[in-house]
Amino acid sequence: MIDAITRERILEAANIVDVVSEFVTLRKRGVNFVGLCPFHTDKTPSFYVSPAKNICKCFACGEGGSPVYFIMKHEQLSYQDALRFLARKYHIEVRERELTDEEKRSQSDRESMFVLNSWAQKHFTSRLLDHEEGRVAGLSYFVQRGFRDETIRKFQLGYSLEKRDDLYQSAIGKGYRREYLEKTGLVTFYDDGGGSDRFRGRVIFPIHTLSGKVVGFGGRVLDQTKKTAKYLNSPESEIYHKSNELYGLYFAKQAIAKADKCFLVEGYTDVISMHQSGIENVVASSGTALTQRQIHLIHRMTNNITVLYDGDAAGIKAAIRGIDLLLEEGMNVKVLLLPDGEDPDSFARSRNAFEFSVYIQEHETDFIRFKTQLLLDEAGNDPLKRASLISDILHSIAVIPDNIIRSVYLKECSHLLEIKEPVLLAELNKIRAQRRRAPSLYRAPSPPPPVDPSSARSTSSEGEEPPSPAPASEGEHAPETDSVKQSVAPTPQKRTPPAPYQAIEEALLRYVVSQGELVLYDYTDEASGERVVIRVAEYISEELQKDHLVFSTPLFCRMLEEAVDQCRYPGFKAESYFSSHPDPAVSYVAMNLAGSIYQIGFGNETPEETATEPTEEEREEMNRRQMKMRERAIVRDLFALKGAHLLQQIAGINKKIKELQAEGRIDEAIEQMKEQKRLNEIKLALSKELGERIILKM
Repeated sequence: MIDAITRERILEAANIVDVVSEFVTLRKRGVNFVGLCPFHTDKTPSFYVSPAKNICKCFACGEGGSPVYFIMKHEQLSYQDALRFLARKYHIEVRERELTDEEKRSQSDRESMFVLNSWAQKHFTSRLLDHEEGRVAGLSYFVQRGFRDETIRKFQLGYSLEKRDDLYQSAIGKGYRREYLEKTGLVTFYDDGGGSDRFRGRVIFPIHTLSGKVVGFGGRVLDQTKKTAKYLNSPESEIYHKSNELYGLYFAKQAIAKADKCFLVEGYTDVISMHQSGIENVVASSGTALTQRQIHLIHRMTNNITVLYDGDAAGIKAAIRGIDLLLEEGMNVKVLLLPDGEDPDSFARSRNAFEFSVYIQEHETDFIRFKTQLLLDEAGNDPLKRASLISDILHSIAVIPDNIIRSVYLKECSHLLEIKEPVLLAELNKIRAQRRRAPSLYRAPSPPPPVDPSSARSTSSEGEEPPSPAPASEGEHAPETDSVKQSVAPTPQKRTPPAPYQAIEEALLRYVVSQGELVLYDYTDEASGERVVIRVAEYISEELQKDHLVFSTPLFCRMLEEAVDQCRYPGFKAESYFSSHPDPAVSYVAMNLAGSIYQIGFGNETPEETATEPTEEEREEMNRRQMKMRERAIVRDLFALKGAHLLQQIAGINKKIKELQAEGRIDEAIEQMKEQKRLNEIKLALSKELGERIILKM
């Protein structure tokens, strides 16, 4: 586990803009940055990054937080692994202590599978370069394809021996567990207990996540006489979903962002050959139909995509399938059909980057124009086919979200099809009306309902450093409170009604999260002569305890307790502590409580400029005023919370009195009336402090 000093160095070094920009193309907007959210299908930029607060937030889906939380969420890492990720990025030496047996047992399946895949990649590469069979069969194949040595090493290509259990025996010898060999699909096991390498006799193409972790493998068979699939991929697993991955994206992400354009091809060798020829902003769908997730990965980096396909009939048909998904995402889509007999692999090997780029510029065609011309050629003079192609083209135009772009395409199709524009417009409106009534299957599903914050696990302190909560497991997702989530969710969802005083509790916890360490009272006790310093978190906790009150949300209680405990340690900053909390539940709620567009500075405002630097006396006076304002605000909300609980007690007594009177139990009813009178007197006192408008109404 990473020690506390190293952890602090990492947290201090991690810059939110620096971290997020590795995965999301950001554009400056005022004092902040904005881009497409990586956590949901975002067609218009709603993901804001605040350098001043060192946090990010999506104002559509509500996700966001500190640099550590962003990495945890995006890369699906544990807290400790997210810290290691950032340590590598900022070249910080990581000092760790030995994990306990319990901590070792708690390592997740996901982590173990990633570790195993990383080892397997090195094993395959070693077999390719260092083993005689690998050099004769695998390396010679790559050399015949024109791949240079540096290209082979860059893409971490490999080879799996023909031997039935070469990888299996090597993995067991290294101490890797059988269950993970089976879960990753590297080895297939039989009823007799024996194991067989999945990729034996194949050259290997490792598949990487956006951050470079090996998530799976693709293997191409070399013996054409074998009655088996030419290409074989890792099976679906906890870490690998073929429809979610794009081959080569890890190597292409910077080039895509720089060129503001992405080339989409079909296979592994297409990507590698284009990279080697100098065109690096290219990814492959690996032979699968495009999915919403794959498109979203590209769209986060650029709005422009050119689809490259073979020039034969199959390539032409493939160019049409799935393009509507790109249009629906709001992307600018072009198609490039290569000459007959050529594919991106062979075409790139026969040309340098300049020649390839010139060919692309001269031959790439806007998709709608391409599809219209293609279908016109197929339909000829057959009126039924022409009617069918018109409907087909209009369905593609209908998915485009931008009104102006739809109008431009409609006008051009009217000219190409020789049909009056109003006729096409009427049909287009019918199609769009049908789409509104029956939502597209391509659209992203609704987000899952929020998790109850009370389900968050408790953590314990350890060591002599300021206590830090235990790392949250990778499977956890940040829960959210109803009202916090409602403040950022664009679509109303069915929810459990919040407690009548939950909003007040959130207001109090907001003070704890944003300024819990600040001094509220600083005076000398007249009796003892000792200096008394009471901080915001401590004062709120003490006031609640006086009236035997606790927050109704267990997670809120835990956060308040942690803040009070941390106030004992010098240098504690509540905002940075909670925003970088290892438990996603805590960091998420903290970020949302402090996360309105005004509170965290995500508007287009500019910082105020002061004409002169304040003097020491002026600064002290400003501090006194701020302390006084802070005190009034906190006291007001504490009174409001106490008043809300008081009203609930009075309502319960009123109900009890009616029941007792109805049953003829007059003496008991009188006792309840006395209690009712006492509570009303307290309510009156609170009313004078808080104001009738607030206290008398729930």
